[in-house]
Amino acid sequence: MHLILFGSPGVGKGTQAKILSSTLHLPHISTGDILRQAVKEQTPLGIKAQKIMNNGELISDDIMMGIIRDTLKKDLYKDGFILDGFPRTLVQAQALDHLLEEFGISDVVAVNLAGKDEEIIKRLTNRRACKECGAIFQYSDIKNTDTCPKCGAKNSFYVRNDDTEEVIRHRLQVFASTTQPAIDFYGKTGRVITIDGILSIEEVTEQILNALNQYEKVR
Repeated sequence: MHLILFGSPGVGKGTQAKILSSTLHLPHISTGDILRQAVKEQTPLGIKAQKIMNNGELISDDIMMGIIRDTLKKDLYKDGFILDGFPRTLVQAQALDHLLEEFGISDVVAVNLAGKDEEIIKRLTNRRACKECGAIFQYSDIKNTDTCPKCGAKNSFYVRNDDTEEVIRHRLQVFASTTQPAIDFYGKTGRVITIDGILSIEEVTEQILNALNQYEKVR
């Protein structure tokens, strides 16, 4: 099974990627992680990427595709994977589709974790981070708001800059204009499973697994 995981800001995409990787016994490909690994290993593409990042510029699609190509050549991913963090645009989705065809991979399913904007804004503006340990919590779930449940720090909660309503609305606009067309690209071929990402972690996981089982039955 080959999954591509999409998700609006704040729907717990990273959490679900880890759970699905463990449950389905599929290796998780985080594009951020493989980019950092390529830089660490000083591969030819990693060296190019490092120079670009050092200059404060964005990694080009060609370099990112090359790093993904190198990753997919590894035996670890020959029987399946969960791809997280790519593609982010329609152009990237089309390029990835061609790459997967080269590898003979035709059973790709896009899992889209969605949510209404106002629900996402409500969830994210309710988040608080601990300035001592960095843990993030839903503020309404914390019983003692003076103490961090993880490290015990006192009066350490704060709102991160990217959890303000203005920033969240901007992130949602960017997602709608750049990433939604990539999701629609897979939807045109019936390869998208859309799940309500605002549900609890357990409910989201259960719905994803049920949807994947149904998808496999009708293939």
